[in-house]
Amino acid sequence: MEAILSQRKHMASALAAYGKLVWQAMITTIRHYQPSDQPAVLDISAGTAFFGDPVEAFLDDRRLYNDAFARYYTEYETSLVWVADSPDGLVGFLFGCVDTSSQVNQWRKYIISKVLVRAIEGKYRLGRRTSNFAFGMLAGMVRGEETKIDLKEYPAHLQIDVQMGYRGEGVGRRLIEAYLDQLRQNHVCGVHLQTTNHNEAACHLYEKIGFMLLDERHNRFWTSMLSIEVKNRSYGLKLRQSGDLYYD
Repeated sequence: MEAILSQRKHMASALAAYGKLVWQAMITTIRHYQPSDQPAVLDISAGTAFFGDPVEAFLDDRRLYNDAFARYYTEYETSLVWVADSPDGLVGFLFGCVDTSSQVNQWRKYIISKVLVRAIEGKYRLGRRTSNFAFGMLAGMVRGEETKIDLKEYPAHLQIDVQMGYRGEGVGRRLIEAYLDQLRQNHVCGVHLQTTNHNEAACHLYEKIGFMLLDERHNRFWTSMLSIEVKNRSYGLKLRQSGDLYYD
């Protein structure tokens, strides 16, 4: 009898905790990024970088990851960054860009002028994990593992991260929808994103929203690290025909 009561108590506690998370997700506000949000955004970025887990799984220093992949957006693409603000603080964000071709050139200049200089000056911890990751990414580029995207059809892009506990509760979808509305208002013809087949829940969400799989390629580095087959994926969503001046 005591075992049954204990089990019921445990179930009631679990349901109450889940209900609290659902409620917090429902009252989470989706809003534009503010400069004061940067520390929290960078913390989420590094804390979810390894398929939802912390970046330290494959890099020695999370500052390097944030400087290379996140800080650019919070300093140069601020009008296209969205955050999910809950009673517990920020629980997710979306990085956006309307012109990927131009952004890539700007990002490369940023990497050379800031991140590379800091690395040479010894500002980051650079160990075996970092060297393995860098070699793996470069080898993947040489092997042609990067997915192909038609930037004329899908010029904009997005990157989204949501903290554990708020995933699957509609926060990610609301972030994406806010960004898509912004792109439509700016008459952007299409948007793409990059992920892997290992992010199954995220892929399912993208497909439900209307994104179509554009390309898929084997990723040898992540496959070796996770001991399961991992494929790079790119998804695209057309917002209007690229030659149109207005939306329907």
